[in-house]
Amino acid sequence: MAIQAHLVELERKHRVLEGELHEALTHPSTDDLTIVELKRRKLMVKDEIQRLKLTASETLH
Repeated sequence: MAIQAHLVELERKHRVLEGELHEALTHPSTDDLTIVELKRRKLMVKDEIQRLKLTASETLH
């Protein structure tokens, strides 16, 4: 179940980044570079979640 625990942590991290991105987008003083970086990190976490889910489903078959 180590994969499941890792998935839970990645999903938590994704939600945190989503919140940070929302906050950054609502503040006009946030620079574009910060927004791009948050989006990049969020996408990286999402990609890792997808890879882990794929690995987990392949392990079950």
